[in-house]
Amino acid sequence: MIALDQLSCVADITRYQSKINGHRVAQIFEGRETTYTALDHRASQVANGLIAAGCKPNTRIGYLGKNSDYFFEVMSGTAKANLVITGVNWRLAPPEIEYILNNACIDILFVGAEFYDVVEQLMPNIGNIRQFIAIDGDHSEWPDYGSWRDTQDSTDPMLPASLDDDVMQLYTSGTTGHPKGVQLTNGNYLDVLDQAANGGWGDWDEGEASIVAMPIFHVAGVNVGVVGLCQGLTNVILKDVDPAVILDLLEKYRVKYAFFVPAVILFLNSIPGVRDRDFSNLDFLLYGASPISEDVLLTAKDIFKCNFCQVYGLTETCGAGTILQPEDHDPSLGKLRSCGKAAPTAEVRIIGEQGQTLPANEVGEIIYQSKALMKGYWRNDEATAKAIQNGWFHTGDAGYLDEDGYLYIHDRIKDMVVSGGENVYPAEVENALFDHEAVGDVAVIGVPDEKWGEAVKAVIVLKPGMAATEDEIIAYSRTKIAGYKVPKSIDFTDVLPRNPTGKLLKRELREPYWQGKERQIN
Repeated sequence: MIALDQLSCVADITRYQSKINGHRVAQIFEGRETTYTALDHRASQVANGLIAAGCKPNTRIGYLGKNSDYFFEVMSGTAKANLVITGVNWRLAPPEIEYILNNACIDILFVGAEFYDVVEQLMPNIGNIRQFIAIDGDHSEWPDYGSWRDTQDSTDPMLPASLDDDVMQLYTSGTTGHPKGVQLTNGNYLDVLDQAANGGWGDWDEGEASIVAMPIFHVAGVNVGVVGLCQGLTNVILKDVDPAVILDLLEKYRVKYAFFVPAVILFLNSIPGVRDRDFSNLDFLLYGASPISEDVLLTAKDIFKCNFCQVYGLTETCGAGTILQPEDHDPSLGKLRSCGKAAPTAEVRIIGEQGQTLPANEVGEIIYQSKALMKGYWRNDEATAKAIQNGWFHTGDAGYLDEDGYLYIHDRIKDMVVSGGENVYPAEVENALFDHEAVGDVAVIGVPDEKWGEAVKAVIVLKPGMAATEDEIIAYSRTKIAGYKVPKSIDFTDVLPRNPTGKLLKRELREPYWQGKERQIN
C-alpha cells in the first residue's frame, strides 16, 4: 500500500513507485511488460515532449484510442507537465467526437490506429489541434508515439502542481444532449485514493495483479488503473471488453483484483464452461456504474467464490460515493439491492422537491458532498451552478437511505414513470423481472397511455434456449411488486441498447413510442 502522505499530486504516483517498487512490473498489455522504473522514466519523456511542443499548464491533451499501456504513460506524463488528459469516447459517432475535441480545446491529440481515418475526416473542423501523434505508428504524416517519446529528455521536469489543478477531463455519457466535460483535479484523485485505501475497496496488496478491462475514457476504467498503480500492483490491461479474453487473463496472470460493470458480469456468468475455470487467486471483485440484479450478483458469487464490493459514484464525483462492503453481501442481511454506505470522506443526503432532507425510506433525489467532487463542468458555468448547490452535487438519481444509512437507488429521476399519479421507478421493476428464470436482460420504460398518462412497459431479452410469454411474465411480476408497478405490456428483443459503461440507453428505447408527442411525458 502506498503511503498517501507521500503524494501531493497524481504525478507523484509513478515517482513514488519507481523508488520503492522500481523493479516490479507495473503494466502488462498484450505481452508487453513495463516496470515502474520504466513507466516513471517514460512519463518524464512524455512530459518533456509536451512541454517542448509549447503546451502550457492546464492545456488539454486528447487521447482517442482503445485501452493500452500507452494511455497510462501519457496520463502520467501529462500530470508531470501539469497538463490535463482527456480520454475521448471512441464509440461515439464522428460528429460527437468532433464536438468533444473542440469543446475541450484539445491542443495535441494522441490517436490509436483504429481512428486514424476518423480523425483525418474531421481535420478540417478541428483546427485547434496543433499536432497529432500516432499511438500505434504506421501513419504517413504523424509521428510514431514510441519514436516521439524516446527522443525526449527523461529528466523529471518536477513542475509545481496544486490540489486545485485539473489533471483529467472526462465527458459524461451524453445520453441526452451534448456531453459535458467534467473537470477532475489532483485533490479529487487524492481523495479517491484515500477512499480506496481506507474505505474497504482498494487497500490492495502490492505485487499482485489487477485487470483493467473497462474503457479508459470512463472514470471506472481510469480509476482501476490509477488505484492499481498507486498500490504497486501489476495492471493487466485489456484492449477491448471481451468476456472470453477476460476469463483467460484472470487465469493466466492469476489476477487478484478486478472491476467489472454489471453487464460484463452478466456476460461472464453466461460463458459456457465458466464454472470449470481456475479463479482460485481472484480475491476481490469490484463492481458499479449501473444497477445489478440479485440474480446476476448471486450467480457471480457462486461462480467466482471471492469477495464482492460495490462502489456507487458518477463521473462528477470522480467515481466515488458509497461502498457496499464484502460483508454486506450476505443475502440474509437484506442489503444486496443497496449500494452501501457513504465513503469515509463523503456525505450523502436524500432531498425532496423543496430541498428538504427526507427521513429514512422516503424516495427523493440523492445529493453528495466530498473532496472527490468535481471542480465543475468545463466552460459551462450554468450547468455547474445547477449541479452544485451550496457545495452539494445534485446527482439526478432517485433513491432513499434506510434506517442503517444504506443507500438504495431507484432510478434516474428523469426515467421515472408517472402512471395514474403513482411514481414508478424502473430499476425496481427491472429487479423484480430479473428474478424470472427466463429473463436474461430487461429494461423498463414509460410509454404513452390515454388512461393513465404513462404505462409501464418492459423490454426483455430471454436467456438462450429459454421461452416465456408476455402473460407469463406479467403474472409473475404480480407476485413480486405492487399492481401499479406491474408492466402493462412486454416487448421481446435480441439485445438492449447500452453505452460503453453498460448503462441502458432508455432514450433510444422510449423514442419509437413517443414519436409525434410534444413532450416525453404524458
